[in-house]
Amino acid sequence: MTNLPVDGTPLAADPLTRAVLEIDEYSAGLGWDQPARLFALVDTAKLRAQEPSLAAQLGIDDSTTTSLTPVEQDEIPAGVPLDEFLGTIAWPDAVTGCALTVERLMLPPSAEDSEPAGMDEAQLAKWVAEHPDRQEVRMTVAVLRDGRRESALRLREKDSTSEVLTGSALVPGLAEALAATFEAFTAVGAAPPGRAVRVRLPGAWQVTP
Repeated sequence: MTNLPVDGTPLAADPLTRAVLEIDEYSAGLGWDQPARLFALVDTAKLRAQEPSLAAQLGIDDSTTTSLTPVEQDEIPAGVPLDEFLGTIAWPDAVTGCALTVERLMLPPSAEDSEPAGMDEAQLAKWVAEHPDRQEVRMTVAVLRDGRRESALRLREKDSTSEVLTGSALVPGLAEALAATFEAFTAVGAAPPGRAVRVRLPGAWQVTP
């Protein structure tokens, strides 16, 4: 597991927003066409006090100003649906929250009028992948144990820090699925992140698998 670099990370007043933007910036540095990545969010001060050797390994010292530290987890197994993978996670008490970054395709709401009826998920994914108006987006979604959540969305065609959109309710289905990893049982009705979900953006873009 590795920590994320903070150099060049956009500043944000809210610690959760700053952590999400830090993960987005880190992911942007890796380029596109990347697999999904899972992160634990830990309290920086507690980590420094309780695990000083780990904190030092992650580059955390007295000069570190962020209150939440994202720690990348082991690689998500290839071929395992995200919803199934998240259903196997149980976080220790030291973890304050978690975050996931994943790439998806989007269509504008105008495309819904031309959507063929009766398609299954595989057919829908193929139709979106071949649609001339498709857009690629990287979604970074984070949740805390206390229920707070934040999201960042970066379009491939507008791959700039200044163009990143943030908001707590941009990808509600994925946020619910992440929040369920802190519960004893999976939340009923939580939209699995590997399936089609709605993203609340200006213009009501649709995100698909």
